[in-house]
Amino acid sequence: MRYSSLAMLLLLAGCEPAATVTSSSQTAAAPEQAGLMFDDFNYADAEALFANGWTARTETGHPGIAGAAWSAEGISTHDAPDGAQFGIARMSSITDGSGAGTRHTQICHARKYLYGTYAARVFFRNEPTYGPDGDEVIQTFYAISPLPAPLDPDYSEVDFEYLPNGGWGENSDSAMWTTTWETFQLEPWTKVNEYSRVPGDYAGWHTLVMNVTADAVRYYVDGNLVGDHSAAVAPEVPMSMNFNLWFMPKGADGSIGPIDSPEARQYQQDIDWVLHVEDKLLNTAEVEAKVAALRAGALHAVDAVADKGLAAYCGL
Repeated sequence: MRYSSLAMLLLLAGCEPAATVTSSSQTAAAPEQAGLMFDDFNYADAEALFANGWTARTETGHPGIAGAAWSAEGISTHDAPDGAQFGIARMSSITDGSGAGTRHTQICHARKYLYGTYAARVFFRNEPTYGPDGDEVIQTFYAISPLPAPLDPDYSEVDFEYLPNGGWGENSDSAMWTTTWETFQLEPWTKVNEYSRVPGDYAGWHTLVMNVTADAVRYYVDGNLVGDHSAAVAPEVPMSMNFNLWFMPKGADGSIGPIDSPEARQYQQDIDWVLHVEDKLLNTAEVEAKVAALRAGALHAVDAVADKGLAAYCGL
């Protein structure tokens, strides 16, 4: 991907370039909704959410605390609180430090997303809604493909992860992590990725934007560049689009893991909206303008991204 000199200056300054079409083969202008996915989470209940393209993870296993459940029980929808419009989706995850006492939460959309703009407006929390504070909890927005085999080079994953209590072997300071994965294997743990860590307090509402091409993956929070990763790790195969909320297992990657308390605690993450625009790079202002236009047109749920003929995936 080649950027103009002005765009490069903006990137170096931590700002966003203007929108760019990533595919040179794109021809005549398509209808406004072609290649667009948007969900305002304007649902009466979680059942309506699941009836409209979303799936809750129920498969146990990596990541998180061994033996923990992944369940739809932690997914709910609500009227918009202050700072949001229409409705929100909420993930609520609980733990007492044990596998049997832990429920992680994840929602997934179809495996058909690759290049273009991914964006979401989310509400992160630094403290639990009840119980003792201090767990290494991971609050996310990401896209991912299945791993066909350990260290398979066709694996693809792009992540936003907010860690309010530290983790991944770092100190206890809150930070936003962005990671682009080429591949990995669990045993023995081997990773091939590029990541960026930006310390700071990200509690509250934030607009997250990923610009994904075969040449680079760039991550923005509220218009500020927080990660810039190379073609060596950029996605190669379609991914599902996901949110999850889980707890770091004790000792994982040098981390502290769950705090030493048997008392139950709950963390929550809210989602105001999510957007994908296929094969186009939009900056944060353009994303927010598109969301406003969709809302003004009472288009609260649009899915015009072509199906790729791939099975739904909600296992990682």
